[in-house]
Parts: sequence; C-alpha cells; structure tokens
Amino acid sequence: MDTDQKRQLAHTDDMGLTACAIRLRGARHSIGLAQNRLAEVAGVGATALQNMEAGRSFPSAPVMRYLFHEHRIDFNFQMNGMYAQLPGDVQERLF
Repeated sequence: MDTDQKRQLAHTDDMGLTACAIRLRGARHSIGLAQNRLAEVAGVGATALQNMEAGRSFPSAPVMRYLFHEHRIDFNFQMNGMYAQLPGDVQERLF
C-alpha cells in the first residue's frame, strides 16, 4: 500500500469527529477487541465508547492511553491520522 492510500485511509490531517471515529474503530478492529471489551479494559462506559465510535464525541484520554500503552497506537494517529511514527507491525494491522 502506498503513502497516498495510507493517508486517505487514515484521514491524515483531519481532526474532525468523523475521522477520529473512523480511526478509533480501525484501531479497535486491528487489536481484535469487541467494543464492550475495549470499553472495559480502557475503563470507560460502553455508551461513552459507542459515542466515540459513532463520531458524537472525541476519543477520551483513557481510551487513547490504553491504545498507546497496550498496543502502541498513539495520540497522533488517533487525533490527526499521523501514522508514519507507528511501528511497522502496528501499521500492518491498521492498513
């Protein structure tokens, strides 16, 4: 997959609610967790995570912290779609 395709899929430079929701759903799918399980391990309510993934709210700090500490998916990717700094295996799972 080339850089332009990755930028398009990651919605790079788009910090809107919809783009953040797409990236969050993609991150969750890449780590193989159900929505309720991610909510549980990140320490947020299931409804809160549903709202994040539906684009009604931005990803919360606990969710982003969990994704970074446990899966090396960082804030820059979650909020802005910047993927180049992600480890190669993480990028492979995401894309």
